[in-house]
Amino acid sequence: MAVIAHLQIPAESFELGRILEVESSGLIKLENMVPLGEKAVPFFSVSDEIRESFEQNVGDHPSVDNIVEVTRHDTERLYSLDWDVGRDVFFQGIVDLDGQLLNATGSAATWEFEIRFSTHGALSEFQEYCSNAHFELEVGRIYNPVRPEAGMWYGVTQLQRDTLMRAVQGGYYSIPRQMSTQDLADEFGISDQAVTERLRRAIVTLTENTLITVQEEQEGEFDRT
Repeated sequence: MAVIAHLQIPAESFELGRILEVESSGLIKLENMVPLGEKAVPFFSVSDEIRESFEQNVGDHPSVDNIVEVTRHDTERLYSLDWDVGRDVFFQGIVDLDGQLLNATGSAATWEFEIRFSTHGALSEFQEYCSNAHFELEVGRIYNPVRPEAGMWYGVTQLQRDTLMRAVQGGYYSIPRQMSTQDLADEFGISDQAVTERLRRAIVTLTENTLITVQEEQEGEFDRT
């Protein structure tokens, strides 16, 4: 079964982290990485306040062939980077072990990655690979992705998540019940009916993207045997 891992690595430890150097207050978000021939072209967004220094630092880096502004939206700009992934030992390990990069955010000090591997074994191989390459890799949360589009919160929205967690923590599901839907409604500033509907949607989404999906995967594996 596939597994998703949240990883953190110092920016100075890998080639792309050193290329995408930013000011102490700046953040970079890797939006996508598209394979083009023998290269993997990353697309990433940066905020306007660090744009000038960012463009200069990246453009002057010897490993960068070209950097192109693709589009701009509000206070962010999207760039593509002409860069050979084979020069980066960290990213080459992701490619070699068939990892899928889902999300990455970088600061001046560290980068955080969300990467999907086909099995727990592939993730373990990647950890060993990073250890042999002397990367200071910190592994955070590891979970099975169930439905890929659901993300780490299994498709439950922030508001649904906050309400459901508060309901559990406050004793809404305890016997006897220690909190009512009206209590929740007062805390979140919504109607009693809205609380009920929010909890219902959260529970349905959570169940569909965990228990039901795992059962379907197991049944599918059984049918293939």
